Amino acid sequence: MSNLKTFRHEFKYYINYFEYESLRRRLGAVLKRDAYSNESGDYHIRSLYFDDVKNSALYEKQAGVLTREKFRIRAYNISDKVIKLEKKSRIGQFIHKESASLTREQFDMIIDNDIEFLRRSDNTLFNEFYFNMVAKRLKPDVIVDYVREAYISNLNNIRITFDKHLKSGLMRTDMFNKDVPTIDVIEKPQFILEIKYDHFLPDYIRAILQLSSNQRYAISKFVICKKFTKFNNWEDN
Repeated sequence: MSNLKTFRHEFKYYINYFEYESLRRRLGAVLKRDAYSNESGDYHIRSLYFDDVKNSALYEKQAGVLTREKFRIRAYNISDKVIKLEKKSRIGQFIHKESASLTREQFDMIIDNDIEFLRRSDNTLFNEFYFNMVAKRLKPDVIVDYVREAYISNLNNIRITFDKHLKSGLMRTDMFNKDVPTIDVIEKPQFILEIKYDHFLPDYIRAILQLSSNQRYAISKFVICKKFTKFNNWEDN
């Protein structure tokens, strides 16, 4: 089995409500919905991001460091039925994501810093997370909360998403608490459009998106949500 990582293209844009409505109708005619989608066609995502005592993940993103990575724990619809430990790596516009399933008990142990099970595991992502928590003193940092509408194709692993109602859980780490206080962090009625694919984007998808006139942004939901837990104005740059 090959150990080579597959890095994917990732592009992000801010779009307005009218662009969103137009795009979602056209994409819905040629792409299928994500399996997580509910009857309304979307689903809720809540992630707990980790950073070290130096806020390295934040500052590396702000500084535009070409190669970087961060860890998060993700769940859907504020349920502990599916919990994923994820590492997202980036080289420029290319991304790679690794994930491993967690139980609710394991999640609680991580929050309590009872992490020996990560070291003893046969899962290499668990081992790497353990090393980072010990060597870099990673800690739970910020909850990122939003609603996602996703369109997918098996061709080149295409995934086009609209992220809505982005909120920050501030300094809380109890991500399964449905009453955890959150605050809106993106100016309405903006949406975040994300386009991901493996090798190339077919011409008919490019024709639907018609984003040549739109400015691409280095959008990080983690950084946007961190804004409300920072203490220095220069950190917003």
